[in-house]
Amino acid sequence: MDTATVLPHVNAALNAVSTVLLLIGFGLIRAGRRDAHRAVMIAALAVSAVFLISYLVYHFTAPIFVFPGRGTIRVIYYIILVSHVILAVAIVPLVVEIVRRAWTGRFDRHKALARWTLPLWLYVTVTGVAIYGMLYHLYPQASGA
Repeated sequence: MDTATVLPHVNAALNAVSTVLLLIGFGLIRAGRRDAHRAVMIAALAVSAVFLISYLVYHFTAPIFVFPGRGTIRVIYYIILVSHVILAVAIVPLVVEIVRRAWTGRFDRHKALARWTLPLWLYVTVTGVAIYGMLYHLYPQASGA
């Protein structure tokens, strides 16, 4: 198997794991469990970093797929894809800044930015899995699967 065959599945799994970790981290901080929150969010950051590396390797080695769906599903797919890509690019500096604020102990500023960053980060991870599902399961012929 080559990277074009394996990495989409790995990437979807990494996105799903990131989603779960982000939700757990949110629950932990809401419960006041700062140390556990920190550990889970570091794990979410690590999984997301591995995802980003895997995603870049995939896109440098795989052919470009055109979504074959027609009609409304095609419009929905491209709305999700475009919003996902834009927010995926935007989330990187936000995550870097939120980590910097936590690292330097500026928890008031960390919390203020986290209120915006978490929903965007979740949107990116969830839509990443949705795009995968549409390409590899709803219309598997698009990917050659």
